Amino acid sequence: MSLRNDRVRKALMREISDIIFREVKDPAISGIVSIVDVDVSSDNSAARVFYSVYGSDEQKTKTAKALERHTGLIRHEVGKRIRLRKTPTLLFILDNSLEHGAKMMDLINKIERGEI
Repeated sequence: MSLRNDRVRKALMREISDIIFREVKDPAISGIVSIVDVDVSSDNSAARVFYSVYGSDEQKTKTAKALERHTGLIRHEVGKRIRLRKTPTLLFILDNSLEHGAKMMDLINKIERGEI
């Protein structure tokens, strides 16, 4: 990954997170939403946005649908905030790795306490 591509990735993470928090006014986005990572294509034409939702399965489903509905708004705002030749198309992907890690730590703690 080039230095420029890494800077774009970090800027996208920061701005998309801020846009979801401040600009997207949709009650369907519930739970705690975190942008985990952004994978940007080499020509910056597309970006896969990995996010996590701390909440119930219903909250995760509602949040996924809301992010799909607001992808255009988020992309438009990104284009205004980050000076790129072309604003990347955005694809939001739910990432459960943080939740999985938390469950693993809980199991390890239970084993250490002798509960399992």
